[in-house]
Amino acid sequence: MQILQPGSAGPAVVEVQAALRGLGLLTAGPDGADVYDEATALAVRHFQQVRGLSVDGRVGEETYRALTEARWSLGDRLLRYDPERPMRGDDVQNLQERLLELGYDAGRADGILGAETESGLRGFQRDYGLTVDGTCGPGTMRALRQLGRRVTGGRPQLLRQSASLVESGPHLIGRVIVIDPGHGGDDTGFTAGETTESDLVFDLASRIEGRLAAAGATVYLTRGRRGGPSLAERTAFANSARADLFVSLHMEAHGSRHARGVASYYYGTGSGVSSTVGEEFANLLRREVIARTGMLDCGSHAKTWDLLRLTRMPAIRLDCGYLSHPVDRQLLLDARLRSTVASSVLAAVQRLFLPAEADPPTGTYQLSTPA
Repeated sequence: MQILQPGSAGPAVVEVQAALRGLGLLTAGPDGADVYDEATALAVRHFQQVRGLSVDGRVGEETYRALTEARWSLGDRLLRYDPERPMRGDDVQNLQERLLELGYDAGRADGILGAETESGLRGFQRDYGLTVDGTCGPGTMRALRQLGRRVTGGRPQLLRQSASLVESGPHLIGRVIVIDPGHGGDDTGFTAGETTESDLVFDLASRIEGRLAAAGATVYLTRGRRGGPSLAERTAFANSARADLFVSLHMEAHGSRHARGVASYYYGTGSGVSSTVGEEFANLLRREVIARTGMLDCGSHAKTWDLLRLTRMPAIRLDCGYLSHPVDRQLLLDARLRSTVASSVLAAVQRLFLPAEADPPTGTYQLSTPA
């Protein structure tokens, strides 16, 4: 879709403004107004901030999809599993959260009604004497309302995620890890002299691939040096590979001359729902990179980006620094620093699977692998 931004006009802008008004983020404008003004941009920025999206005040595919999903409340429509076109919306996420609180494994609370959510819903219907049809209709809604206020604090899947790491053992042999070099193809990202962001992250991904493979893991890259798959293709590739971990690599750029440092991102919503293992891995990896490179620490953050939401395994994005900042740029152009970041990824992946009592301090773990 065409990106909507200040100055845009037309029916699509009217639709976005109507959605924002429905969410209470925008006051009614004059009749016939169809211009994307500053008030609309401010409302979009607020919505993006609350939803864990990239905050730029513009409406692209991801923000538009989130606005569409936000208009649904639980009870507005019948919810049922459709493998061809899964239902999406805040009502689906609310249903998932309620099932998880009641102790049913409904998968990740990502607002997408998949097979796991249907299985959890059928389990709830079976246990509470309802018609077991996998459809959230009036009868199921009534039961959820009656129980919802009295039964909370379940979330057993959080314990299952952590326990599965311990049970799977500390080795990397047999682990499937997908590394996603950002950008690619016609999308070169930020350009620093003759070097592009897409080239740099591919070089970094190749270094990480070598280290993880030498440690026994099976590693796949989502693209080659010249490829440029879409976001949907990247997540579908990781899901089809049945990966244990997904790591997306980026190098940022910003108009502010003060923007610099390393940040990591994992799937999480404003309501406290998050990928437990993803959050742990995002923190581990960021701290390893900071400890080994001395770059500025910009923290780990929960986001609802499709890249993190649509992957069915713990997924993170690592922003390795700002090519727009002179200090970060000089560091990132140095192959030695990229090798250090690759070693940080190896250490973080290995530490993720180590039991707590065997986990070494950040920045000290060493695994003997070929350079």
